[in-house]
Amino acid sequence: MTSQLPRPRSGPLTTGPSRAPARAMLRAVGLSEEDLGRPQVAVASSWNEVTPCNVHLNGLAAAAKGRTGSRWAPRA
Repeated sequence: MTSQLPRPRSGPLTTGPSRAPARAMLRAVGLSEEDLGRPQVAVASSWNEVTPCNVHLNGLAAAAKGRTGSRWAPRA
């Protein structure tokens, strides 16, 4: 069923009457109707300052997010 949708992964999260609460939450955080029609991409980072091996991860997440065309800045 979901493979027939133009957005097979994010479409089921925002499409249809039963997903009105999800759309309301996304609108409340600043997404427009146009944004809801686009595929949703999440970029997660396990960045922390505890060990040196993780210090670069926030920069990598910011670079990945920049490639998605997101208008939101990554959280520090």
